[in-house]
Amino acid sequence: MQESRRLVIVRHAKAEAQGSSDHERGLAARGHGDAVAGGAWLAASGVVPDHALVSSARRAKETYLALCEGGGWELESDDSTALYAAEPETALDLVREVPAGATTVLVVGHNPTMGTLAQLLDDGEGDDVASGELVSRGFPTCSLAVFDVPGAWADLELTGATLTAFHVGRG
Repeated sequence: MQESRRLVIVRHAKAEAQGSSDHERGLAARGHGDAVAGGAWLAASGVVPDHALVSSARRAKETYLALCEGGGWELESDDSTALYAAEPETALDLVREVPAGATTVLVVGHNPTMGTLAQLLDDGEGDDVASGELVSRGFPTCSLAVFDVPGAWADLELTGATLTAFHVGRG
């Protein structure tokens, strides 16, 4: 029997209003603090990623580094240009391509894709409080949705994961 895997869907933290391009917008000071707090929450929840799929946008990469800082882990990210402009279906395809040996995967991207993907993956069998928060709060900056995935990444389908926790990092 395949061991359960864990998937964390993350919307980047609060970004600066402007940059030389949208792709180059960095994190605002609040965003950095929120992401550090989000990483600390993940660590306190026992979530330690062994693979990170991160949008190539500056604010997503900076969010990931701040999550690492708060979580106390060091893990090189797999930066993805495709994730930057991905629709939910494309983002799911990228998750399906994660190395089979990875057991805890962090995906850092953008809305509306990350929020929609989180809702589409949810099988409705998970934590009621987390599900209620996901629905009522939407997916604000520095949202983290934690899912249990019962099988291989390559086999992940819509409504194929169980939401176990939802948190909005606020530093």
